[in-house]
Amino acid sequence: MKYQIGEVGRVIVLRFEDGDEVLQNLIDVAKKEDIRAGIFYLVGGLKTGKIVVGPEKDELPPTPVWRELKESYETAGIGTIFWHGEEPKIHFHGSYGKWDNVKMGCLRGEANTFIVIEAVMIEIKGVHAIRELDQASNMVLLKLIDTNRQWGG
Repeated sequence: MKYQIGEVGRVIVLRFEDGDEVLQNLIDVAKKEDIRAGIFYLVGGLKTGKIVVGPEKDELPPTPVWRELKESYETAGIGTIFWHGEEPKIHFHGSYGKWDNVKMGCLRGEANTFIVIEAVMIEIKGVHAIRELDQASNMVLLKLIDTNRQWGG
């Protein structure tokens, strides 16, 4: 395990309205505001989206198992923002519920708001991290950059 210690920077509150695309708008705000590292929380409703609910088998590289959200779902979750090259990259895991049917997974691609989604984005300052392609998993994963700071583990 490795870690770095940072501090809270700016806090951005966002309101997504019915039909608004969620992930791309989060990327756009992170890019516009130059949020290089951050965390965000979402709560509200989605009416469309695709989620990864796990790998097909516990092997590398993983083959993702997809589920589609085709109607409105209550949504709550947490995500991170770190840059991959010249773009912020979002990683969001959430729960998605409709009546007694609850799913949980990694939201990817286009996802549209149902009525409203509230988001709080929190900038993390002083942490030096990026997303980088991991050869074993073939996924773009978090990498902490050694800047001669104290490391744990």
